[in-house]
Amino acid sequence: MNYRHLGRSGLKVSELSFGSWVTFGNQVGEDQACECMAVAYGVGVNFFDNAEVYASGQSETVMGNVLKKLAWRRGSYIVSSKFFWGLHDGPNEKNTLNRKRLLEAMDGSLKRLQLEYVDLVFCHRPDPTTPIEETVWAMHDIVSRGKAIYWGTSEWSAAEIMEAWQIADKHHLHKPVMEQPQYNMFNRQKVEHEYTRLYQDIGLGTTTWSPLASGLLTGKYNDGIPAGSRATLQEYDWLKPALTDPGRIGKVRKLAHIAANLGISMVHMALAWCLKNPHVSTVITGASRVEQVSENMKALDAVEKLSPEVMARIDIVLGNKPQEDE
Repeated sequence: MNYRHLGRSGLKVSELSFGSWVTFGNQVGEDQACECMAVAYGVGVNFFDNAEVYASGQSETVMGNVLKKLAWRRGSYIVSSKFFWGLHDGPNEKNTLNRKRLLEAMDGSLKRLQLEYVDLVFCHRPDPTTPIEETVWAMHDIVSRGKAIYWGTSEWSAAEIMEAWQIADKHHLHKPVMEQPQYNMFNRQKVEHEYTRLYQDIGLGTTTWSPLASGLLTGKYNDGIPAGSRATLQEYDWLKPALTDPGRIGKVRKLAHIAANLGISMVHMALAWCLKNPHVSTVITGASRVEQVSENMKALDAVEKLSPEVMARIDIVLGNKPQEDE
């Protein structure tokens, strides 16, 4: 396993990390989760991603029980949580980043995870109804109180991230260190274009999610939605349009030929493609079976096969490379 700094911070994260979105509490029980996390940790994965909203809190509960059972040395791993949507429908408990919600959410996550602190905490989405300054102060206080070590954002615009950073800088507060954007062959704009100045100006790190485009890039949706896939879960109906889009499926079929010529799988090529971007600190992978964890980790050996010529061939198939501003 190789490790990269989380942006300009001193924290090192494994190039491939392990996330619990969709799986823990939905597709995966505690025993399976334990096996998957143990295998990932065994090959050097040190970052385990979670969020308050995943499986309505159950994902954190499962991960907390697993961490307690495995009893790893606390300094040897990194855990995250994210807040925005909430677990209840109260006016100050849903779709907000106000101070009350963030401080209470942090305590709730720590209780479910059975930890004294998380390493990374994210504002899971921007909140247009709460002043960014209020959110920045709340996140600063969470870090200052030792309940998290670094804070960042997820799916924020470059302008919103910069505003938060400037507020923190002005008041000498803990600054946002990382962003968690979707990044894969079909979703490139934020990571490759919008955030470009932030990497240089504030040293932004990225913990990217959905490298396989929710499974589309594995090729398993080429002939329809298979039984047991995430697209069959009622709460993930919103994924179906992208997973069944004929244009995207056609591109996946062409990409499969490139992967085959390289002697690697589509999974390996898709993950390795993300890792070719030096601004990606870590690629969050997911799995519901131990075999998937082991298979994902083999992508590390595929990175060197993606030469500039191969990357150019992939770009021709995708036809979506972000353009430079004139």
